[in-house]
Amino acid sequence: MIDKRKQDHIRICLEENVESGDAGFGGIRLQHRASPEINLKDINAKVTFLKKKLEFPLIFEAMTGGTPEAAKINKALASVAQEFGLGMGVGSQRAAIDDPSLAYTYEVRDVAPDILLIGNLGAVQLNMGYGASECKRAVEMIGADALALHMNSLQEAVQPEGDTNFKGLIAKMNKVASQIKTPIIAKEVGCGIDLQTARKLRVAAFDCGGVGGTSWSLVESFRNGGTMGQVGVTYASWGTPTAECVSRLAKLRKPLIASGGIRSGQDAAKAIALGADVAGVALPLLRAYHRSGQDGLRQYVKKFQAEFRTALFLTGSRNIRQIRGRTF
Repeated sequence: MIDKRKQDHIRICLEENVESGDAGFGGIRLQHRASPEINLKDINAKVTFLKKKLEFPLIFEAMTGGTPEAAKINKALASVAQEFGLGMGVGSQRAAIDDPSLAYTYEVRDVAPDILLIGNLGAVQLNMGYGASECKRAVEMIGADALALHMNSLQEAVQPEGDTNFKGLIAKMNKVASQIKTPIIAKEVGCGIDLQTARKLRVAAFDCGGVGGTSWSLVESFRNGGTMGQVGVTYASWGTPTAECVSRLAKLRKPLIASGGIRSGQDAAKAIALGADVAGVALPLLRAYHRSGQDGLRQYVKKFQAEFRTALFLTGSRNIRQIRGRTF
């Protein structure tokens, strides 16, 4: 059943309009410097995130796993991430925890030995019998540098086979974070992490996953033609826009990934100016790969980097640190 669901998710994301809401970056302006007083060629876009050095502040967000098709996609993404010195997350590893024969669909270290690699499990699984042992298995399975525990209450609510018991999850996430050495990232998948929840979580980092990109409520509505499918459409834009989410979470001064509707290097620059450390992208990469394979991924990254570096140049920022706060 999980294998079929993963296949459905890939197909729907490629074939349907699954984006909803406004990430909020259109209302954010970076401070233009008529004479930046720097040389564009001298800009340094390197960053360290969770003790891993990235050549550029971009993470390929968690997308897939658990099917043969996903194995090809993950290898391609990882190869390009290695080439450009980026980070990458894999899709939920629950399928391979339950069926170890599927582990290969997530394994990418053979083509990406040096990247920041983020494992992934649904936080709600901690209420379904999972604990520190399963989290360690997810990390060891792929040689991950960090593990994302994703919170997807809306998706589970409208998913035909969704798990909706989110009671007591914060305490269980905190317990896992204290039991394993690998950094835990609390991650949302399209509705944003609210400040009240974030303040209670004792994790190493956050991935805000705000409104403005892929709506998993919409994705599930395409899989569920009944009443809950209609509910999925109603709640397609539910949550906190990414720009607003980043601004709030930055107050906690913890490592922060801005994701959800990041569609250009300029969006990424705005997110980092608002307080994020790195930006995360998913759907545009999946579609670029579908159109043109690894060459499509490379072209997307090159354009993204050029857009980002131009934003740094025009704000007179020599590096990531200097662009922080340079917004209107």
